[in-house]
Amino acid sequence: MFRRRRPAIQIKTPEQVELMREAGLLVARTLELLREAVKPGITTMDLDALAEAHIRDHGGVPSFKGYHGYPATICASVNEEVVHGIPRADKELRDGDVISIDCGAIVRGWHGDAAITVPVGEISAERRRLLEVTEAALWAGLAAGVVGAHLTDISHAIESHIRSQGRYGIVEGYGGHGIGTEMHMDPLIANHGEPGYGPVLEAGMCFAVEPMVNLGGKETRELADGWTVVTVDGSVSAHFEHTFAVTPQGPRVLTAIDEGREWLTKLRGKTSS
Repeated sequence: MFRRRRPAIQIKTPEQVELMREAGLLVARTLELLREAVKPGITTMDLDALAEAHIRDHGGVPSFKGYHGYPATICASVNEEVVHGIPRADKELRDGDVISIDCGAIVRGWHGDAAITVPVGEISAERRRLLEVTEAALWAGLAAGVVGAHLTDISHAIESHIRSQGRYGIVEGYGGHGIGTEMHMDPLIANHGEPGYGPVLEAGMCFAVEPMVNLGGKETRELADGWTVVTVDGSVSAHFEHTFAVTPQGPRVLTAIDEGREWLTKLRGKTSS
């Protein structure tokens, strides 16, 4: 009888976490630039060019470009595209669309990784609610990332929030991950599961948490380009992501401008009330 090997999780020193914060801030500011640029008529390739220029102009290197052959700086996934949408010059955004923008940057050898889903012009109430549920699920997962918790406590918090909000499809097979000197490291963080399993969280661990939620079923498929993942039923999907560090004071969200203080304070208030 052999015991299953626990994934090796990179532990960062406080100084290394500060370096990751530099990368995280660059990602955060790049995403805010892209959020403001999203409007009907812009192409996903236009957004990609903005992102690459901003990252390089501020001393960073795009994490995604060239990663296993990926050809762009961002993933730009529109409507039924869940993740890994390749920016294209002929992919023009239209009023009522939603676009998931996933972005990564390397600064001094350390990675930051985050994603937002942005409405294009006026979107339906159903789509807006999907975005709200997915973003809140991300923060529920981040809030669970405390010293002494188990890894699947994050997964369970994400799933619990989504299930409490209605009938949504929680994407399986894709999820969060360790991050640090590489963009994708052990362990995988599913967006569903029972609490109390997996490694115990320690200060200095850093993870990217990223729920993906569909208006329809959970089933997905990969397109012939070898990257773009879409919903099988054609339903719209949303995707939010942040990189965070486990600290003795609680989760420190490295890709949020305010390090997550506003959201996490709000969640703590709900828990104590």
